[in-house]
Amino acid sequence: MAQQQLIEPPLKVKEGPRWEDFPGQLQADIASHLKFLATHRKSPSGKHLRPCKATTLRTRRTDLISFAKKAVRLGVPIEELSSLSVLLAPDLVERILDKEWAQNGDEPKTSTIDLAKKLVAVARSANCLTKEQLSQLEDKRAALEEYRKEGMTQKNLKLVRRVLNREVWARVINCPEALMRRARSLKDHAPVKAAMTAQIAVAVAVLPEAPVRASNLAAIRLGENLIKPGGPDTPYLLVFPEYDVKNQVDLTFELDEYVTAVTDEYIHDYRPALMRGSNEDWLFPGGEGGSKDAHLFGIQITDRIQKVTGLRITLHQYRHAAAAVYLKHHPGDYETVRRFLGHRNIRTTVKFYCGLETIQATRMLGDVVRQHRKTETDPDETGDRP
Repeated sequence: MAQQQLIEPPLKVKEGPRWEDFPGQLQADIASHLKFLATHRKSPSGKHLRPCKATTLRTRRTDLISFAKKAVRLGVPIEELSSLSVLLAPDLVERILDKEWAQNGDEPKTSTIDLAKKLVAVARSANCLTKEQLSQLEDKRAALEEYRKEGMTQKNLKLVRRVLNREVWARVINCPEALMRRARSLKDHAPVKAAMTAQIAVAVAVLPEAPVRASNLAAIRLGENLIKPGGPDTPYLLVFPEYDVKNQVDLTFELDEYVTAVTDEYIHDYRPALMRGSNEDWLFPGGEGGSKDAHLFGIQITDRIQKVTGLRITLHQYRHAAAAVYLKHHPGDYETVRRFLGHRNIRTTVKFYCGLETIQATRMLGDVVRQHRKTETDPDETGDRP
């Protein structure tokens, strides 16, 4: 048989050059910027800032590398991108943002607006531009911000409309039980697969009562975040100190008896199969030590929920769903929503969820109509006239 020669497929044009091909000084500038973000520091206004989390640093690095590749695709010779100050030069940033805007259509997408905001933040933090250049960059960001729409995206609104249907939300709420039945059936002959199924069941049980961010969910520790202060026969409390929460707000959730029971079953009967001899205290241990990767866990949860219920809902959309379902039963109670979502400012909560009042208003109108609709046959139609 003739020997088959394996060749590396050509790099897609959209992907651009490898990061290693960019000038060394640009790579060093970005590495230095990320190292700075990982330290305790002060903002330009003098406010003390805590170190950024590893996930934030990875995202920032990805965003900057992506932006550098966009500059190359725009026609900028790679060797000219010699530093972070060159990459963030207002003229180049404007060219790239304007091209993205043109691709978006008449109005810029949120992703384009967010990109401008991120670049200004990097320029300020890295202190790599002159005051005049920074002002020019800020002007571009402000021009794009005028197009930012309040509230949720249409994609999230579509999801919210679905979960506000009682039958759809009931399928989501009952999903953990279906998953636990599956885990129990697999336990004897496929213990690891059973444990992973039970792991997802617990996460899906927790989220409706504690709609936390993916990073917090994946990093729950037994005895630290998940506790039973009332004793072993009492419900769990799920607690996150302010330094572990994005908005630096303490969060505490009381889990009900069902969620507590499912969690205990998972911890005692399934979690040991995932520990692989480790004695770490993660509720959701990862495959190679440490906690479960938040991004991977989110994908697994979303895929399994869709398989069981037919509804595709991301971990972040759970937060929107929880707010929507609560406001359906407690219209206008934004303060409670603010508290369980961990928003620092109620304006953020109102901005995202005030649009749901339209859905509630039309439902209330329908209730009024139904109350006045005839429920009995009109006497005139039976011939029984007075």
